Amino acid sequence: MSKIIHSPNLQSMSNIRHGFFTSLWGDCGFSKSPGDLEISNPNRQSIAAHFQLPYSNLLSCYQTHSSDVVVVDKAWSTINRPKADAMVTNVQGVALGILTADCVPVLFVDRGKGVIAACHAGWRGAVGGVIENTILAMEKLGANRRYIHAALGPCIWQNSYEVGPEFVQTFLQKNTDNSKYFVPSSRSEHFLFDLPGYVEAKMRHFGVASVEASPGDTAAEPDRFFSYRRSFLRQEQRGGSLISVIVLAG
Repeated sequence: MSKIIHSPNLQSMSNIRHGFFTSLWGDCGFSKSPGDLEISNPNRQSIAAHFQLPYSNLLSCYQTHSSDVVVVDKAWSTINRPKADAMVTNVQGVALGILTADCVPVLFVDRGKGVIAACHAGWRGAVGGVIENTILAMEKLGANRRYIHAALGPCIWQNSYEVGPEFVQTFLQKNTDNSKYFVPSSRSEHFLFDLPGYVEAKMRHFGVASVEASPGDTAAEPDRFFSYRRSFLRQEQRGGSLISVIVLAG
C-alpha cells in the first residue's frame, strides 16, 4: 500500500514536489498543549526529510475553517503560526502543509510563474470563499488562473457524508443550484453531501486550467486515512491529521 498519493498532473512538473500523505506516516498534526508546540513532531520530521528540507521549512497554519489566506515569504515557528486556511508562496524550498481529517486539501500551482498554494477546504471555508481567495492571492504574486493546475486530496466523499436539513439550507441560501450536491440518504430528512464535488465545481467556475478529483474517501478507508467523522461515529479516540504538501523546488 502506497504511503504517498501523487497527482499525475502535478507529478509531471519538474519544478514542483508534492504529496498527499496517508495515515501510514502517522499523525502529522500538532499537540493541543501549548508547551508541546515547541517539540518537533517526529512524523512531520519524516515528511520534511522526504523533501530534503529542514523541519523548520515544513509550514502549517493554525486552521480555523475560515476563508483567510496567508502569503508565505519566510518560515515561521510552530508556536507563532498564523491563523489561516490557505498558504500561497513563490519562495523556493518552503513546504506548504495542509492538515485534514475529512476536509478537502487542495494543492495549486502556476508552474510558469513559480507560484504555489495549499488550501484547507472544509464546508465552512468552501462556502465562505477560501478557494476563490487562494486563487486571488496567487494572482497577486503573478499567477494567472488560466494557467493554474490543482489537485484535490483524500477527503470525505458523498456516500460517507450525511447531513441534516439545516445544513442543506445553508447552501441553498447561497445558491439554489447547490441542490445538485445533495441526494437523499436512508434516514428521513437527511441527505448525503458531495463536498469534493462542490469544491471542484467552484474551482472550475473560477476558471483554473485543470482540477484533479479526490483520490480517496477518508471516512471509508480506515487502512489509509484518518477521519474525524468515522472516529466520532464509532466513538473512537480521534486518530490524527493527514498532511498534504507542496514545494517549489530550487
